[in-house]
Order: sequence, then structure tokens, then C-alpha cells
Amino acid sequence: MSSPARNLQLPFDPSTAPAVLNRLAENLARVVMGKEKPSRLAVTCLVAGGHLLLEDVPGVGKTTLAEAIAISCNLSFARIQFTADLLPADILGAQVFHSASATFEFRPGPLFHQLVLADELNRAPPRTQSALLEAMAHRQVSLDGTSHPLPHPFCVIGTQNPIDVSGTYPLPDSQLDRFLMRLSLGHPSPEVESQILRTRGAREPIRSLRAVISPQEIALLQERAAQTHLDPAVADYAVQLVNATRKHPDLERGASTRAALALVSAAKAHALWDARDFATPGDIKAVAVPTLAHRLLLKNAVHGTFSREESALLVQEIAQKVSAPR
Repeated sequence: MSSPARNLQLPFDPSTAPAVLNRLAENLARVVMGKEKPSRLAVTCLVAGGHLLLEDVPGVGKTTLAEAIAISCNLSFARIQFTADLLPADILGAQVFHSASATFEFRPGPLFHQLVLADELNRAPPRTQSALLEAMAHRQVSLDGTSHPLPHPFCVIGTQNPIDVSGTYPLPDSQLDRFLMRLSLGHPSPEVESQILRTRGAREPIRSLRAVISPQEIALLQERAAQTHLDPAVADYAVQLVNATRKHPDLERGASTRAALALVSAAKAHALWDARDFATPGDIKAVAVPTLAHRLLLKNAVHGTFSREESALLVQEIAQKVSAPR
């Protein structure tokens, strides 16, 4: 991969962020056509230092988007294909015994990369899915009493098929809660799909993609996003949104405090698109659905009729009803 020119330096100037972020989004648009909003939110999730869950039917570009992010950011990349017989050691690594020295040596698994694609995550049994929990929460892996740090930056992009697809397991709540955002790409418009059919040749576009930002720049963006100012009034607004989910009559379980933290983290990263060093209620609204909807439990979900669209519509309804501060 080619090395991009360094555009960000410490101390970080927020005014330079939009150009860098837009360059990254434009690079993604070369291979994920007609999906500007999901691509922009995916970049926001990465800058917020979170993990991303892509949920949709097969064949709409989930894997392509993950690979394009890794290439565009020059991140070390590993794809783990989750299957029913995948074991935790296949992900984390294991202690290998060397008979010559009579010692054990840790052999890292594919999780030890900066961007890890957990492809079709819900095809693996819960025991294997749970192997990701510590890595996603604490950026480390513990085996045999020893903790092994993961690289920085570190991001997991999980993909899953809808739960009604054959051979899938529902992700446990603890796993879902570790993903900062959940996005759906959806099918492209007829015009975009026609363009894809006309322009897609024997060579995949992603093979010609080049890096436009470095891992160090991603780390700087993440640091800047974490330092974005959150006014008490905006924090109160985020709390009101979260509390509204807990009191909604159609919800069995509302958003947790971790969900509120995720909402604020994503809003701070979203502010960088407008070269601001402070978050606004507009930033909160822009990221409310992808950060909150997958953490909610609808009352009718007990009877198996839950859908992603229902929870998203509820969050939109709540965001419209809760008054934003001026």
C-alpha cells in the first residue's frame, strides 16, 4: 500500500479534519457506490474508537466496505470467517509447546490486527462469539493468566445476516452492546446498480484502491474526537434521549449507561466533519439511531417478531419528541 502524505500533526487543528475525513469517505465511495451516508457513519464510528456491526442480507457490500476501510487507512487487516465449528483459539491464538526448549510460546491469532473483519459473526455458536468480548472492551486478550495487548488503533467490524437466515445464531446482548454502531447498507438504487453492472469489469475496483490516510492519522483523529467539548446542556439532552427509551411503553429494555457513552462518543466524532471542537444536539440526533437502536429490546421481541426497522423507527420517534436545547 502506498503511504499517504501526513496532513495531521500535533497539536491537532480541527479545521483540517473535514478534508481528511472527506478524502477517506470519497475513497470508500469508489468501491461502495451509492452508500455515502452509511460510509460516512462507518468512518465516524472508526474515529470515535468504536466497533461497527453491519447487518444485512448477503451480497450488498458489507465485506467490501470493511476491506475498503482497511486499505484506505493502511491498517493491518485480518478476515475471520465465522462458522459453526470455529473455536475461540482459532481467533485469539494459543500457547504452543516447543519440545526442544520445553517451553510454551504464545502464537497470536488473527485477532491481533488493527482492523478485524468478523465475517458472518452470527454463524458461530455463542461460546466462540464471546471470545471477542474482552478484546472489544479492553483492547487485550487474556490467555492462561497472561494479558496480551492488541495493536492500536484497533477496530472490529462484524457482519451478520438477518436472524431469520438459515444457520444463524442471535448475537447475545453483551456482544451487541460492544458495538458502537450498527448499520445496514441495503440494496443500491436501480441507477447505481445499473452503473455497477456497466462499470464492473474482470478486475474488482477494491484491488486498485490505495491508502489515503495513515494509522497514525486515525489515532490523532480519535484523540481529537475524545477531546471534543460536550456542553452540559448537550449532555443533558443525551441523557433525556436515553431515559426516554427506558420509559417507552413499547420497550422491554431501554438504553444503558454504556449506550449513553456510545451516543456521546459518536456525536463528538461526528462534530469533526464540520471542523468543530464541540458537539451539538444535531450531532446527537445524527448518530442516535445507529448507536442506540441495536441496544433496545422491544416487548414484542419476546414473541419473536422483533425487527431492526422497528427499533430504528422508535429511536427516530423519540428523537423527534425530546426537545433539543438551543
